Amino acid sequence: MVNPLKKGEKAPQFSLPDQDGEQISSKDFKGQRMLIYFYPKAMTPGCTVQACNLRDCAEDLKKYNVVIIGISTDKPEKLSRFSEKELLNFTLLSDENHELCEAFGTWGQKEFMGKTYDGIHRISFLIDTDGKIEQVFDDFKTSNHHEVVLDYLKNHPK
Repeated sequence: MVNPLKKGEKAPQFSLPDQDGEQISSKDFKGQRMLIYFYPKAMTPGCTVQACNLRDCAEDLKKYNVVIIGISTDKPEKLSRFSEKELLNFTLLSDENHELCEAFGTWGQKEFMGKTYDGIHRISFLIDTDGKIEQVFDDFKTSNHHEVVLDYLKNHPK
């Protein structure tokens, strides 16, 4: 069971390595809205669909002053291969120790094919320019995640 942060709460600060091994900090995005999306594993079918759809609508998100940040527990090298293979146009961060996942409340027990294990739950957070959680997205499919986010933004352009 996971207990993700709620709308209105302060988003945790972070500093994590990106797909190129560079340290990226939440402070780097001051004055911008951030769509932080947590996904289980790079280069898997669902995560690839979700990432490619976000890639394809990145320009639309920019119109709302939103930057995309994907977070998984994959190593930076794997994130680099994923980013290059899928021509991703946004930052992927490596949270190998799942500390940020835990801080956002996206790390917890999962079940797949009868096996129970701990992992990342697919939840996204829109962080406003003040560092507060503006919206939590936890009811979507990998194929429509981008549409759910864009629909929200169209109704809340700021």
